[in-house]
Amino acid sequence: MTKVPLTLAIGDYEHTRDLATGQVPVQGVDLNVLYLPPEEAFFRFTFFREWEVSEMSMGKYVSLRSQEDNAIAAIPVFPSRVFRQSMIYVRDGGRITRPEQLKGKRIGIPEWAQTAVIYTRGYLAHQAEVPLASVEWIQAGVNEAGRVEKVKLKLPESVRLRSEPEHSLNEMLLAGDIDAVLSARPPRSFGRGISRLFPDYETVEAEYFRNTGVFPIMHVIVIKTEVLERHPWLAMNLYKAFEEAKRRSIERLSDITASHAPLAWLAPYTDRMKSLFGEDFWPYGLEKNRTTLQAFVDFAFEQGVCHRRLELEGLFPKQVLTSFKI
Repeated sequence: MTKVPLTLAIGDYEHTRDLATGQVPVQGVDLNVLYLPPEEAFFRFTFFREWEVSEMSMGKYVSLRSQEDNAIAAIPVFPSRVFRQSMIYVRDGGRITRPEQLKGKRIGIPEWAQTAVIYTRGYLAHQAEVPLASVEWIQAGVNEAGRVEKVKLKLPESVRLRSEPEHSLNEMLLAGDIDAVLSARPPRSFGRGISRLFPDYETVEAEYFRNTGVFPIMHVIVIKTEVLERHPWLAMNLYKAFEEAKRRSIERLSDITASHAPLAWLAPYTDRMKSLFGEDFWPYGLEKNRTTLQAFVDFAFEQGVCHRRLELEGLFPKQVLTSFKI
């Protein structure tokens, strides 16, 4: 049987590496892998669809689905998850020391529809009591001028958002033109005039998880719908291969007899993850991620990233939502 040739664009993750190198094959597939940074992969796939399978921004994906763009379909594989209280940056020596003080302030963002920004605005609105409409939002590149939105927005009428194409968030924060920055990547002057709002962010983020059950999902794996229509078995075969690659990765990182990464106390850190998140501390699939995904699509609709409310079951092909039992 001739294998289906597919190109996958993805970051170089430990928990997907066995799939990318072929140690975990995708049954029926001849896989070509492009290792790309997220910004490049998202830009090229969103605008040009240069390959068949891609790592994708969760924010971009739900926005497109809400606009009835069904040209791509996601499988519930989430290569990147990051808590985002760590991404709130303020100017050194400023008066903002608590998140509730951001109410009424000017906050810079790289893109309104950036997944990390969606989660952080959700945290500010629901936990820190900073309503969207109380903030003046400024969109610009983090370290370079000229960054633009990649999807169409449907902003609430009360939201104030303006673009600053000639400036960067880094320079505007240092100059005092904005009061804070929300950014997945640290501004260039971090540690040199710019600091995190939460220096001890891990403690804040762990408490956020205990209170909400939300472990933020940043990225998802998507497939061109035209490819799935020709080969509907691809969704589950890809899902199973990603699951197996992750299982092997966690097994390695849990091994206390050898150092599988150049870090001390790696196995005890894995045990800390299990104590907070459970044995499957990096879960794939819809049901194990329902709380996080529901919070995210709710945030995205409230913020005008999604043009309508989304049902979670509509985000993924039906063949990856159920499985056989023995």
